[in-house]
Amino acid sequence: MDKHRRHDPRPSHSSDLVREQLTFADNTVAVALYGQNNSHLRLIERQLGLSLHARGNELSLIGSKDSVELAHRLIEQLRTMQQQGRAVTTDDVVRGLQMIRHDKDAAVSDVLRDAVVVASRSRPVIPKSVAQQRYLDAIRSEDVVFGIGPAGTGKTYLAMAMAVKALLDKQVRRIVLCRPAVEAGEKLGFLPGTMQDKVNPYLRPLYDALNDLLDMERAQILMERGQIEVAPLAFMRGRTLNDSFVILDEAQNTTSEQMKMFLTRLGYDSKAVITGDITQIDLPTRGQSGLVEAMRLLSGIVGIEFVHFTEVDVVRHPLVAAIIRAYDAREPNRRSPAAAIASALAPSETGGITSPSEIEPKSPVEP
Repeated sequence: MDKHRRHDPRPSHSSDLVREQLTFADNTVAVALYGQNNSHLRLIERQLGLSLHARGNELSLIGSKDSVELAHRLIEQLRTMQQQGRAVTTDDVVRGLQMIRHDKDAAVSDVLRDAVVVASRSRPVIPKSVAQQRYLDAIRSEDVVFGIGPAGTGKTYLAMAMAVKALLDKQVRRIVLCRPAVEAGEKLGFLPGTMQDKVNPYLRPLYDALNDLLDMERAQILMERGQIEVAPLAFMRGRTLNDSFVILDEAQNTTSEQMKMFLTRLGYDSKAVITGDITQIDLPTRGQSGLVEAMRLLSGIVGIEFVHFTEVDVVRHPLVAAIIRAYDAREPNRRSPAAAIASALAPSETGGITSPSEIEPKSPVEP
């Protein structure tokens, strides 16, 4: 890709505009990168506030120095991914823009090229941010991984994808999925039915992720064989989980005793992934979050890794990230997720473990 840079004579309100030209190998390569009807270029224009003019295999970038630099970096990264045989999609451009705006040195092509290939899915599961790629790498290399961050950052889904892949590739003999049965800010009272009927509503998110990764019939067969088990955390006591991939979801709602109990279930040839959001603790204010305590006690232990997510990593509807930021900013003294993590890792004034009320004044229901 050839380029040259020169100043455009037309001034902007803040500084002179910068003009840069990129030249691609041929028109076919350029058109694939531009998107249908130049849709990828229009998206970059809107997000970075510059002008992109395409003529055949030549692309002109006109805007402020910063916007041109970011657009150039992103287009080069997407081009690198294209050269490695990966078609560029609109979602790639959206995620690439998020990454490059957050960190202009982000290796966008490396992140988007990573994939978790689950045999039962027609499409691989692809990380959408630098933190998500770091999370997948941690799960591949470490035996215990904590994924901590706001809703919608893919913590549980990516862990589930790695677990299903490990099971289908015969790296483990079973998957165990669990979460604490804690209500999110409202009391549901006594639920009818058997014990399984009572706990199923709390486990529904795990079933949803499982059914997205496996067709329902195959998932049912694996569950009947005991190769996939979905259960409340309370059912884990007294067990030793060998040759298993174990996932604990909503770990912010575990007590100190429950977290210790879960972590000590791990047997030989097993892997554990613990996910949670310390800004969404539903325990009574007098309770101690086992996840917050684990962050303090276990950081630095070889074989255990903590991966932190922010609203930049949200992969739900684009408005979700904006909603998270709005709730974080609704009160002057309300801490952001990053500040909550820093607070959780700092010793409290009493020398004990920070309580949920010390960490975050939260909304009752997760966004």
